[in-house]
Amino acid sequence: MEGLGFLGGFIIFIVVVIILSNIKVVRQFERGVVFNLGKYSRMLGPGPHVIIPILETMTRVDVRSTPIDVPKQEVITKDNVTVGVDAIVYFRVLEPAKALLETTNYVYATTNFAQAALRDITGNFELDELLSKRDEISAQIKEIVDKETDKWGIDIENVKLQNIELPNDMKRAMAKQAEAERERRAAIIAAEGEKSAAQAVADAASLLANTEGGMQIRTLQTLEKISSTPSQKTVIMLPSDFKGVSDIIRK
Repeated sequence: MEGLGFLGGFIIFIVVVIILSNIKVVRQFERGVVFNLGKYSRMLGPGPHVIIPILETMTRVDVRSTPIDVPKQEVITKDNVTVGVDAIVYFRVLEPAKALLETTNYVYATTNFAQAALRDITGNFELDELLSKRDEISAQIKEIVDKETDKWGIDIENVKLQNIELPNDMKRAMAKQAEAERERRAAIIAAEGEKSAAQAVADAASLLANTEGGMQIRTLQTLEKISSTPSQKTVIMLPSDFKGVSDIIRK
């Protein structure tokens, strides 16, 4: 009897250990996909769950928003310029069972399809459009990839073009163009400054000419400025200048 009691207790202990070892905890940001003898059975939400030993297996699927990098792709634009373009894709698994059943690796499959869409879409734009219409191009890529991955239970939340790498000769040409544009603007600004200065001098001369005694006062100011600095100077004044100055002094 004692032997049977010990055996029964041992069996109960083994059963408890097996049950405890088959308690699976699904975290808040996960879903558990359960297969019964290889066949899809059910999906488990967050919390502890008991899985039937041997008969059932569970695969966890992360349902958070996940970013994946799309490696740089060599693309020939519509105007025959070869550029390197890469992007980042944000996706979320909406139906974990589909994601596991419809493709062998949904992350790898999404990345590959995003690469193909990136090459196809960017190749339909000229270089200038590729540089200036990033948001529009990203939206087109998102639409195509989202439509394809929908059958896998995946939602494409966003697509962003990151780097557009230009050929070295194109970079040098654009740098020269930018430098020429800066020089052109500098020349225009300098010319406008000279024009404004010339206009100011003309306005001052006109004002002095139309003001009684204006030119004579200006002459006196010039003489005073010259005489304030000790240096060898010779000033020749015409008789008309003396007359104007003397008139101003008498007044």
